Amino acid sequence: MALKNPQYNAIIRRYDQLQLENNRRLEERTKEIYKAIPEYARLDEEIAHTAAEYARQAVLHPGKNPKKDFKAAMKLFDDQKAALLSSHGYPADYVQPQYHCPDCQDTGYIGNQKCHCFKQAIVDLVYSQSNIRERLETENFKNFRLDYYSAEKDRRLGISPRENMENILAQCQEFITHFDESHDNILFYGSTGVGKTYLSNCIARELLDRAHTVIYLTAFQLVDILENSTFGSDDENDIPENMFNYVLDCDLLIIDDLGTEMNNSFITSRLFLCINERLLRQRSTVISTNLSLDELQKEYSERIFSRMISHYKILPVLGDDIRVKKAISG
Repeated sequence: MALKNPQYNAIIRRYDQLQLENNRRLEERTKEIYKAIPEYARLDEEIAHTAAEYARQAVLHPGKNPKKDFKAAMKLFDDQKAALLSSHGYPADYVQPQYHCPDCQDTGYIGNQKCHCFKQAIVDLVYSQSNIRERLETENFKNFRLDYYSAEKDRRLGISPRENMENILAQCQEFITHFDESHDNILFYGSTGVGKTYLSNCIARELLDRAHTVIYLTAFQLVDILENSTFGSDDENDIPENMFNYVLDCDLLIIDDLGTEMNNSFITSRLFLCINERLLRQRSTVISTNLSLDELQKEYSERIFSRMISHYKILPVLGDDIRVKKAISG
């Protein structure tokens, strides 16, 4: 996904700051260990001396290859240092760099490719997700409360809202566990305030924690992107277009409150493109809506509805308006 120079530089500066902070913390931990375990400091001095000697020998005797012996010597030193740390109650990696992203070591790149953390940084910068990230601190599976759902059986469906939610939670966990290989999709539908958005946020939190790129959009926000983009544009400085391409390719797209946006034939065709393209690319999508299945079929084209019925787990969310319950009890 292309960025304007100021945006790209802002992300790179953030990685520079992370690396400086990593180095500062490593220096602090090293000083702490040198003070607590003087023998550890002496080992580091011996390592430096040994490395210098091997380098000198390589220059004096270029025909020889001391690389194997050097690796063996360094391995012995590493084992001694790890044993020292362990004997004094420290983790074996205490004096190793601690990265926010171990995959790219806080550089933003793995080889010549942008790391997943860099891609998520692009999402956060180009399309602000600060409010969703704040909500994920509280709206997650750890804080999910089943007691908001009645244990009384729904006569029409033959299941209580609580039993239904237990089943949904199990399917959400399965969706997350097999996310990388299954490429499943979910459609939550039900009345206002029954927990559809909360469930979407729970899934987002889990997948973000597992280093997947996630974009959360309300239907209004998605329509805005659809209206201001042209699929296939070559303009690298076109931020709305870049965002649309990223919407098509992120690991998980969450579309919240589908059916609340202003709809027309153009939006319907673009929405079909979005949904269908993500299916073709095997990218997962979670959609929530207050509309019933009949209303969805009437509101959107048959092509969109058939894609949902064929390729999405259709999960009806039952219950009373939780926001009303919270207001009454609060």
